Amino acid sequence: MVVLFVVAASVFGLSSEGVRDAVDDVGPLAPLVFIAFSAALTVACVPGPLLAGAAGLLFGTALGTPTAIASATLGATAAALISRRFGASALDELSGRRVTALQDWIAARGFLAVLYARILPAVPYNLVNYAAGLTRVPLAVFAAATAVGCAPRAFAYVALGGSLDDLGSPEAIVAFSVLIGMALVGLLFAARDVRAARAARREG
Repeated sequence: MVVLFVVAASVFGLSSEGVRDAVDDVGPLAPLVFIAFSAALTVACVPGPLLAGAAGLLFGTALGTPTAIASATLGATAAALISRRFGASALDELSGRRVTALQDWIAARGFLAVLYARILPAVPYNLVNYAAGLTRVPLAVFAAATAVGCAPRAFAYVALGGSLDDLGSPEAIVAFSVLIGMALVGLLFAARDVRAARAARREG
């Protein structure tokens, strides 16, 4: 996603300083406008890394990071709310005992279940948004776990967007390190779960 963002920016001749000069003309409401539009695009399943990179390009890392986290959390919660409003009741009517048991398992773990889904690198962000709406996890808990879970990657993508003119800068290097670290943490969690599942099967 970062590669796509950088290529697109290069093709259209964007520079971080030029874009920020244009944003400054909009005034202090620019971050709020971005949050609203980015949240709407999140509901429409536009990839989060592109939106976070855009926040970095527009506002820089310091302001872009909280802006990206807020927009990602708002969009994710809106998507979960839509899913719950229009899909949860139908799922409850059609689901069997296994699905109900899975819903109960996720609801019991709430914050940690959502946080875990956000950390794992192979789990699509937008899929989690809509799938969470079909569970019994309270939306406030979902939003809190989303904000915490998406923060490291949001910072990384924002920093890369803000460093578009110099991807070899210390800020960009830190961003790449965060993304690699998050991927490794996710793989460690996944490996732990695989070992636990195998041990449970052996005991059973």
